[in-house]
Amino acid sequence: MTAPSEKTRLMPKGHWDWPLPVTLSQGWKIRPWVFVGGQVCQDADGVVLHPGDIAAQIRVVFGNIRSVLAEAGGDLADIVKLNTYYVYDGPSEGNDEFYKMMTRVRMEHIADPGPAATAVRVAGLALLGLEIEIEAIAYIPEDRGAA
Repeated sequence: MTAPSEKTRLMPKGHWDWPLPVTLSQGWKIRPWVFVGGQVCQDADGVVLHPGDIAAQIRVVFGNIRSVLAEAGGDLADIVKLNTYYVYDGPSEGNDEFYKMMTRVRMEHIADPGPAATAVRVAGLALLGLEIEIEAIAYIPEDRGAA
């Protein structure tokens, strides 16, 4: 029996890509741990999808997270830590309602009990039109992981 690789790069086929050549990774599996890099709403050519529509972007982002986790033999229920960075530049009095709406959409994809989570409001993300970026850490028991 062959010992599992200590470290496996996760790069799902057809996944979104950066708009310039980089050697970054979508994720890494290191034994039972999977580190999913910040996922955004872009296509394979690096074009932002659904600019200005955070709900649509959240749904695409969780699909991207799911793809990276699937490469490691896992799924969204394996997430133990979630970091969310979101853009809100409306009036101050609207921030709470915006956050609640965004959280309701995120909860469509999070199993009960949910992971430890952080949400950070930011002034902007890497590309114009991106409204949200989410990174995750998952724990996938080695007897279940594909990588």
